[in-house]
Amino acid sequence: MHEVVEKVLVSQDEIIHKCAELGAKITSDYKALNEVPYVVGLLKGSVPFMAEIIKHIDLDIQIDFMDVSSYQGTKSVGDIRIDKDLDCSVQGLSILLVEDIVDTGRTLKEVKRTLMNKGAKDVKVVSLLDKPDRRVVDIEAEYVGFAIPNEFVIGYGLDYDQKYRNLPYIGVLKREIYE
Repeated sequence: MHEVVEKVLVSQDEIIHKCAELGAKITSDYKALNEVPYVVGLLKGSVPFMAEIIKHIDLDIQIDFMDVSSYQGTKSVGDIRIDKDLDCSVQGLSILLVEDIVDTGRTLKEVKRTLMNKGAKDVKVVSLLDKPDRRVVDIEAEYVGFAIPNEFVIGYGLDYDQKYRNLPYIGVLKREIYE
């Protein structure tokens, strides 16, 4: 365990097992709809989760990325900024957004609204983590790996000050690091 981690919330093995479950469910759901999702990762945090989950989606998917932010330091400020948009039109596409964590929900709600306004057929969300105690807008992910308590988490894509994304698990950051 890394010296800044108070405790491990979700192990690497648990994440991989959950990705297999989620991937099978996503595959089944989209096959039932006779659709193939256009898989969109929200940078930077979704990258490790997206890399794992797409291995378990048994469809001929395409992937793309958006860079969207609403954080300054440890706080979601509610000011949504799109730094990198998609490389193609989403007109008529079924989008599967890949998110590291659904926290306040502000970013996700704005991204979904933006994609629908650009003509997406539908937008569903798969998130590694869900922190429902922090939600300030009405939005839920269709596919969730783990619901977690209101603690500051790092690892598997989640960062503090752009560090610790490469930890192979989800850990709670020691309070003295960010206070």
